[in-house]
Order: sequence, then C-alpha cells, then structure tokens
Amino acid sequence: IIDFICLAINYFPSFLLGSSIMFAKLLKDLFFLGVVVLLQSSSPVTVLGFVSTTRIIPASLYNHLKNKIRTKVQQSHIRTLASSLESSALHATDASSTSTAVPSLIVLDLDNTLWTPELYQLRKLERNKQYPVANKDVKLFPAIQSILSSIKKDLASNGGSSIYSETKFAIASRTKSVEWAHDLLKQFDLTDFFHYVEIFPGDKKRHFANLKSQSGIDYHDMLFFDDSRDGRYGNCEPVSELGALTVHCPNGIYEEKIWHGAIESFGEWYTEKPANTIIEWDGTLTTTSTPDIDPTAKFKGFVKYVNYDKRFGFIKYGSRDTKDMFFHFSSLPAGADVEEGDEVSFGITHDQRKGKDAARDVELKNGGGDADTVNMRVFSMNLPFAALLANGYKTLETRNGTMFTPYEEGTKMLLHVGQRIYPDGNRHLDVMKSGGLDDDEINDLKSLPNGFGKGMAVAIVEIGKTYETTLEERCDPDFQRSVGAFGADSGMRATEIARVEYLKKGVKVTG
Repeated sequence: IIDFICLAINYFPSFLLGSSIMFAKLLKDLFFLGVVVLLQSSSPVTVLGFVSTTRIIPASLYNHLKNKIRTKVQQSHIRTLASSLESSALHATDASSTSTAVPSLIVLDLDNTLWTPELYQLRKLERNKQYPVANKDVKLFPAIQSILSSIKKDLASNGGSSIYSETKFAIASRTKSVEWAHDLLKQFDLTDFFHYVEIFPGDKKRHFANLKSQSGIDYHDMLFFDDSRDGRYGNCEPVSELGALTVHCPNGIYEEKIWHGAIESFGEWYTEKPANTIIEWDGTLTTTSTPDIDPTAKFKGFVKYVNYDKRFGFIKYGSRDTKDMFFHFSSLPAGADVEEGDEVSFGITHDQRKGKDAARDVELKNGGGDADTVNMRVFSMNLPFAALLANGYKTLETRNGTMFTPYEEGTKMLLHVGQRIYPDGNRHLDVMKSGGLDDDEINDLKSLPNGFGKGMAVAIVEIGKTYETTLEERCDPDFQRSVGAFGADSGMRATEIARVEYLKKGVKVTG
C-alpha cells in the first residue's frame, strides 16, 4: 500500500501534465509492483508463466520485467529463509525456556492408587483359595486407566516425539498378596507396560533402592504416586526423604488432573529438587523435614511428671521455653524406680511413626535400677531368620535403614524374636539348599531351643562392621548364603555378625 501511495505521489504531477513517457513508466512500475505483490501468494513459476503467455506488454518490457522478477524472487527467497531461520531460532529459544522436565521413572503403588479395593480386603477369595478377577473383584480407577491407555497410544504412534519417550514406568507395592498382584497386572494387560515391578511386603525404601539399582535412575528423577502419606504405614514421606518427588493421593488416582498436575509440578520442583517434598492430590506442595538429631548428644533435666499406670512421663530440661521431653519406661535402666523430681540424663530420638521426639537411654543421677541387671540395646527379628542368626548360620544382617550404622564394631546387643513369621515365600530354603544342606539340617537351623520362643530376648549378639553393598555384591552366592536370602530380597547395608551366644534362658520383652 505504501509503495502504491509513493508511486502516485511521484507520478501524479506528470499524469496531470499529460506526459506520455512518464505515464507509461507509471503503468510499467504499477504492473511490476502488482507482479511482486502476486509473488507473496503465488509461486515464481506461476507468475513468470502468466507474464510470458499473456504477452500483454511488449517483448522488451517483458524481458526487462522478467529479469527484475528473478532478482526479486531471489531476494524474496533470502528474506523468507532469513525470516524462517529467525522464527525457528525464536521458537527454539522460547521452547527451551519453557520446556518442562519429565520424570525419568514414574512409580505407582497398587492398592487404592492404581486399583480398588485393596487386596487384603478380599478375604473371602483368600479363604476359598480363589484369584481375584480383573474388572469384577478389582477395578482400575477410570482416570488412571484412561491415562495409561493414552500413554500407550501416544508411544505407539509418536514414538520419540512423545513426552514420555524417555520415561520408564514401575510398580512399588508392599502388598502381601504378591501372586494376586502379578496376576491382576497380567489380566489388565499392564505387564509389558511397566519396566520394573517391585511387589513384596516390607520397607518402601527397599523397593526404591532396588528400582534405583536396576534402572540406574537417581531418586530425584523419580515421581511416585501413593495413597498413604506418613505414619506406620506411610509411604510418601519415607520415599520423599530419599529425594524422589512423591504424590499423595489418598483416594487413588481418581481424576486425571491429579496425574497431569503432578507432571507439571515435577517440572517446577525439578529446578531445585528440594528433598522431603510431597504433592497433595489437590496440587499443594508440602515439604517435611526430619529433625537433625545428634545420636551422641546427652541432655540433663529432672522428671516433671510420671504416669505409673501407662508407664510414661515427661522430663523438664533446657530453657523455660523448651518443650518437656516425653519418655517411656522402656528407656529406663532395667528395674529402675523413677520418681518426680529425679535428676536424669538422656539422649533424644525421633519417632518416625508418631512424628515426635522422645527421650532414650534415660539414666538416673543416683544410678537407680537393680545392681544385678544390665541395660542393653535390643533389636528384633522374625523367624526363621532370628533362629538362623542365633544358631550361627546367618553371619550377615542386611537392612535398608541405618539401624546399625551408629554403632562401632564390638557393640553387643540382645536379639529379640518377633511375633510373626517373615513372609519370604520360603525362598530362604532355596538359598540354604544351594549350600548343600539337607532338610533335616535346615529344620534344625530354623528352630529355637526349648524354652526360647517368640516375644523373647534369646541371645547376645556382637556386631562387626557395617557397610553398603551393591546389588551385584548381594547376588554373590556366598553373600546370599551368609544372609539367608537372595540378593534382590536383601537390604543395601550389611552388618557382620561377629559372635552370637544364647542366654541361659529366654527373657520376655514386650513392646
């Protein structure tokens, strides 16, 4: 439009004066300008073809225009290419500045997260020794079913361009119904979808240690969905302590926005990756922190209150504003008679289950207790592994937690036998038989002597060094026989059992 106006201003006086030469030049330039405008919406070939076939102008003018058009076409291509490159560069810059990190590993819990109901609720099927039927006894939450189906289709059709092209998927479940869970995944046609599957009762941190070992993916590149946040059966909080981002969905993934909101939040969280972060189902981000407690620190105070019936009390210590410290009678010396006003010294521990601090190793200033008793730490272990350790077969104890880490080599502890049988599916039998033991020898090693049983402290154990292991090391046959378990079932921290000796008689220990 501007070009046409400029032409009119330049040539209009000549037009009024009747200059035929100037008027002809005006027509020529107007025609050329029209051709250039036409280039914006038509190919150069079409324009040149139109000019050459119509011959509405003399040949000399046609050749002149043709050369000009070719020049303009070349310039137009250069401008278009430059514009395209500039646009691409801007787009790339914009894309990189707004790109969102996607988890390298997305982990799902099963019960009340992926499906409903929880498998332990199907007691009737268990009594009848029947397997649950997918979409009848157990159903996927519709939202997560739709999401997983969409991801499958997206990966199949778009491949490398899918946002999940570099993402792996995994299951981490503590259900005791291990065979049911695997069978249901097969019925729901999800077996091939999940790259890693960790289904066994126990510690969720152990699941994630295995996932990290198998996948080579760091915790901060993982996103975990679970219906339980904290407390005794909580999963989100302990996993968040590892560095993974966790999503608390107490009613399962019943809405797609829970999933999509978590993926979006992961991108925001990933810039700094703060540990102990949990996304609530409504998108709220919360950060929990585990108190930094020095296990060697000792404090002094006096007993402010005692409840003899419920066997607990409170200690006043520190400044006036310091909160009174709770203590349980189990933290007192054996046989100690504590009264209000007694001066005490104590350490502090954090109760993960209750989320509160409590006094430990409470010592009375006047000594207290029975002179014929000793105060020792106790650790508990269920059968058959407690018997395997007490009978000298088990020379390594593995845990994912740091229970033995604070203690030096040579520390002595009491071995307590728990009330349950550890549900390892009798896999320990295969490990023991691999060492050449027969059934009679195995039964002897799995049995406690007469007078010793569940709920008792049965032996004094002297521990050796504690060290971290790799999955490859844990899968070594000798290591497995020392633990009494396969490498995949063992914890990442191994503690040597230097010596073990039975007590003269079992001692009942409650709590």
